[in-house]
Amino acid sequence: MIKRKIKELITASLFKNKVVIVYGARQVGKTTLVKDILKDFSKDGKYISCELLSAQRGLSVLEPEQIKAFLGQYKLIVLDEAQDITNIGKVLKVIVDFLPDIQIIATGSSSFDLSNKISEPLTGRNITFQLPALSLQEIVNDSDAIDVNSKLELLLRFGLYPEIYTLPDEESKIARLNEIANNYLYKDVLEFDKIRHSDTISKLVQLLALQIGQEVSLQELATQLGINRLTVEKYIDLLEKSFVIFKLKSFSKNKRKEISKNFKVYFYDLGIRNSIIQNFNQLDLRQDTGAIWENFCILERKKYLLQVAPYRQTYFYRTYSGEEVDYIEEISGKITAYQFKWNDKKNIKKLLTFTKTYNTQINKITPMNYFDFIK
Repeated sequence: MIKRKIKELITASLFKNKVVIVYGARQVGKTTLVKDILKDFSKDGKYISCELLSAQRGLSVLEPEQIKAFLGQYKLIVLDEAQDITNIGKVLKVIVDFLPDIQIIATGSSSFDLSNKISEPLTGRNITFQLPALSLQEIVNDSDAIDVNSKLELLLRFGLYPEIYTLPDEESKIARLNEIANNYLYKDVLEFDKIRHSDTISKLVQLLALQIGQEVSLQELATQLGINRLTVEKYIDLLEKSFVIFKLKSFSKNKRKEISKNFKVYFYDLGIRNSIIQNFNQLDLRQDTGAIWENFCILERKKYLLQVAPYRQTYFYRTYSGEEVDYIEEISGKITAYQFKWNDKKNIKKLLTFTKTYNTQINKITPMNYFDFIK
């Protein structure tokens, strides 16, 4: 099993009289991770799947004695897919307030569902982590940089879901990715608010998958889908909170010259994205290789920042005259800018307005130097 970097952070957060929440998309390895943590506690740890009726019944009464009777004498208890428990926020509050010797790790596959149920009852009583799919750092630590670099094209085509990464051949990877995309990808979104228009959600995700790295027009999407703009905005928000996609906002200090309201969309896993558009072709046969490379680099950087600087601000940049920077990070007023080029021989354009206005150079990230960017 590939060691997950987040394990150490979670372990260090235990037994501080707070519930530990672990969010992440379905199939990214939450259950494997929490069971690995439980191994360190031997007989003092217990795993409970909240999808089971027995768990839902056992935690249905908001009385400390009855909750304690169900949980037993364990010190560390995992409540997997905790959003399936009725009144889960109040249940967790009772445990924190009246059963302080018990440490709870609760997992959820959609931040909108579980967070909506725990936000008010658990104010100040929880520590939250996000578990993405495998990161490049994790697989480098499991093997070595040379081995990972030799697999780079496979990672861009099939992504980094743990199970997909370990499958031996391309046919198996494609079959499993299609199964995940069809059976798990929209499950939380469709269950939330009893959304019945699964075909609309599916078409929206396909449209977004075809324009990674491009600015998103909510009105254009609404017209193509035959729904209103606010509904499109709502669906994109739900897709982001269920860890299918993430947004990159535009950077602007000069509203007269720079785009300030638009955003771009990227996917949390490229294998899932390629499954959605049913294109697993080799990169030299594709028209979207540059966009895939951009998604990959920004995604791996995002995974890294989740561990070391989760509140760093990230953007893209474009002026009305057409100057564009793929990716910007801002921390304490300092700006760092990047362009992503799959072909390392291609030069980046001189963006005089940007470099003069913000007194910074633009770094080019290619397959020759990307390790330095994602760590």
